[in-house]
Amino acid sequence: MQKTLLAASVALALSATAYAAPTFTPGTYKAEAAGIHGPVAVEVTFSKDKIEKIAVVSQKETPGIGTLAVDALPEKMVAVQSPKVDAVAGATITSNAIRTAVEACVKQAGVDPATLVPLALKKAAREETLTTDVVIVGGGGAGMSATIRTRMNGLDAVLVEKMPFIGGAASISGGQVVAQGSKLQKAFGVKDDSVESMMKDFLANGNNLNDREKLRLYAENVGATIDWLHDDVGVKIVPNNLPFLAEYSHRRAVEFQGGAGKMAEHLRQVIGSNGAKVLYNTKVEELLVENGAVVGVKAVDANSGVTYTIRAKKTLLTTGGYGNNKSMLTPEMQKVLYYGPVSSTGDGLKMAQGLGAKTQLLQYGKRYPNGIEVAPGKAKSTIYANVGAFDQAGILVNVEGKRFVNEKASNRHILEPMLKNSNGQGYVFMDQKSWEGFYKRAPETGVSHEDMDKYLANDGKSAPLFVKGATIEEVAKKAGINAENLKATVAKYNGFVKAKKDTDFGRPVEYMKAEIAAEGPYYIVEQKPRFATTMGGVCTDDHLNIIREDGKVIPNLYAAGELVGGVMGDDSPAGANVGWALTSGRVAADAIAEALGKK
Repeated sequence: MQKTLLAASVALALSATAYAAPTFTPGTYKAEAAGIHGPVAVEVTFSKDKIEKIAVVSQKETPGIGTLAVDALPEKMVAVQSPKVDAVAGATITSNAIRTAVEACVKQAGVDPATLVPLALKKAAREETLTTDVVIVGGGGAGMSATIRTRMNGLDAVLVEKMPFIGGAASISGGQVVAQGSKLQKAFGVKDDSVESMMKDFLANGNNLNDREKLRLYAENVGATIDWLHDDVGVKIVPNNLPFLAEYSHRRAVEFQGGAGKMAEHLRQVIGSNGAKVLYNTKVEELLVENGAVVGVKAVDANSGVTYTIRAKKTLLTTGGYGNNKSMLTPEMQKVLYYGPVSSTGDGLKMAQGLGAKTQLLQYGKRYPNGIEVAPGKAKSTIYANVGAFDQAGILVNVEGKRFVNEKASNRHILEPMLKNSNGQGYVFMDQKSWEGFYKRAPETGVSHEDMDKYLANDGKSAPLFVKGATIEEVAKKAGINAENLKATVAKYNGFVKAKKDTDFGRPVEYMKAEIAAEGPYYIVEQKPRFATTMGGVCTDDHLNIIREDGKVIPNLYAAGELVGGVMGDDSPAGANVGWALTSGRVAADAIAEALGKK
């Protein structure tokens, strides 16, 4: 008995020690840690026994993604009196930077951060019922477009997003968007493009597997959508710019000013002021069905614990794809590096399938040839960095040190020969000016200069492979590439530049303006297949009403964006996915408005 009491006393003492209130050295302390695009600096103010205030005082994180952690975590940390809070979904690196910096401030205040056990915050479990004209599930490109258009059509809208921000895959896309038939395309100098021409190009790129009815719907509506976004919504487009894209017979893509992130940020601002109700951190758990018709959704707020019953006249699923759910991918696609949003887990697809929705092309995903492996199984894109290199004298080679493709070909026509290389990948080889072009444009797709400096400093010792050498022999050895073949390849390419003709692969002469420099330094960067966008999904009619396996529509249930399968076939051309998202969101909103007598 005495031993038992002694043990209990010791345990109680240890428990009291573990949970004793901290004693801080009062004051304000500052620290920083590395985020995605540079240092994240915080200031933390302490009284003797409490964290009084946490502020992020400087950062360069992605608006609407990394900045969500900046906005949310300081308040949560103060609430629980500890830096030990969950990361914001989709902004893990920024979240970790904030936590690390706050922990450093705690140490400066004289306390071991490991002893700061988070206070338990009681969630008030309650239920709430909302009634609306339209509930839109998913806040990516299609969801944002549909929400804005629904409000412009005079209907009430509730947008439900499981992430703490809206933007989805559209906000991290390449920044180009199909604009066939738009006033802008004509104003920028292309007046002879057509619906039929666009369809022909998409069918060729998609291996003729496209859902032709949906493709025609896209081609007939994308121009009006881009003009609506520009003229009525205020999205800014780079003027007089129709970039060359190998997939297209006409120059039919425009570019968002400031890239896709800036476009998404603007749409967020419009939604924030147009009267739509937006529920963040709220996941739709099920579709509500009465007498065979969808009458709304049930959703749960992950932060507050509130369960929402949202009754709606029409329900629009814009939940994106399923690329981040390996159980829904083929074995072949499971092996490809993923670079898309963490939210693409197939939620809407599974809910629609639960009601008997017909699907198509679920086995396909859009693969790109220009990824770097930044973490096991995870990629980032160098697509525009490559453009910067190829505008100079950059070339693509395989591990044998030989060119294998026209560097200015379409993504599909670069990927296919790349997959046939002995290790299934390629490498960008660059002289100094080509590297400068690569370096300048890399941040456009989320590879910061700080990232590249770090990768290059690793010098091939860890992934991703970024190496530099004073000579071709030195850089090739670091990359594991055949040096003698690479030297011969460089000499041969320079001969093509002099002759103004690439007799091996037909690289356009306008992208062969400079020979590869005779002296180093030289650089090599890995190129691995990556994917984010799934090509398959639900089938719909031309009003984007979801169809069942028996060919009948599911009453009141619509879909838009990546969730709708088949538009692209087995592969999507440049600027097409974000264009489809924005276009189908608008088309679905108009179809719903018409069904409700508002158009």
